[in-house]
Amino acid sequence: MTQRITVIKGDGIGPDIVDSALQVLDKVGCGFEYDFADAGLVALENHGELLPQATLDLIAKNRVTLKGPLTTPVGEGFTSINVSLRKQFQLYANVRPVISFKGTKARYEDINIITVRENTEGMYSGLGQVVSEDGREAEAMSKITRDGAERIVRFAYELARREGRKKVTAIHKANILKSTSGLFLKVAREIGQEYPDIESTEMIVDNACMQLVMNPHQFDVLVTTNLFGDILSDLCAGLIGGLGMAPGANIGKDCAIFEAVHGSAPDIAGKNLANPSSVILASVQMLEYLNMGDKAQKILAALRDVIESGDRTTRDLGGTHGTTDFTQALLERL
Repeated sequence: MTQRITVIKGDGIGPDIVDSALQVLDKVGCGFEYDFADAGLVALENHGELLPQATLDLIAKNRVTLKGPLTTPVGEGFTSINVSLRKQFQLYANVRPVISFKGTKARYEDINIITVRENTEGMYSGLGQVVSEDGREAEAMSKITRDGAERIVRFAYELARREGRKKVTAIHKANILKSTSGLFLKVAREIGQEYPDIESTEMIVDNACMQLVMNPHQFDVLVTTNLFGDILSDLCAGLIGGLGMAPGANIGKDCAIFEAVHGSAPDIAGKNLANPSSVILASVQMLEYLNMGDKAQKILAALRDVIESGDRTTRDLGGTHGTTDFTQALLERL
């Protein structure tokens, strides 16, 4: 049976880089059928809403989605589209791998870290957001549940085991946030004991940030709550040359959305300048999710070779070429 994929091209550079990824998937012989859907500013213009019901229906139907960057208008009362999608489909695990590629302008080599971030609770759940009428006080609520913590920590250990990883580090702030972070850490310790084949460590989030900069090679899999995971995963992307090389997967019980994690870069939209690596790497994550690891490895090897050899690379990778040339270099290798 043919696998149907929902494709959301997104805003700004989204259509260009997603087209690049689809060419790569077709070239490697995935045989997917694509159903295209709108979200973000494009959807707002075409349908009068950021996340139309038709798009939600397609995501639910196909259960696997590849998505470009989306723009949520800032400070205009719109809820983040990404947060809405995570809540709607209970995509509780945000998986952000970072791997070093020779040829990028990165400060480190041989980085290979996965951040597993809880995606539905904590500070981003939107609970109790209140600003006083005089505008002098603001409040928001963070809520952690045992079920939510167990689910994400177990996911991280299962991922580590499946990928032959050696260590899981729980990142927390239980010394200060004794209730919420305290519960998360307690659960992480309990579940860690169920995986004696994997080393379990823990680290306070501020120290983890410093350690990631000073000695990133000590880390393997990080598991943490929503807000910390958002910050740490971007910090990790900085270790390998930036968000242009960092993909993300949002995974739930029976639905998954794979995405470029960088913004829509409207300043270079339509100029054939964008590096499509992030969404191509998200496609690699998608193939692994669909048990098509052999095809994922082929794409990864081709991407590695293009970047390392500097063959038709984009400007952020030190080259002088655009999206189409970069894509062509990849397709030739495949």
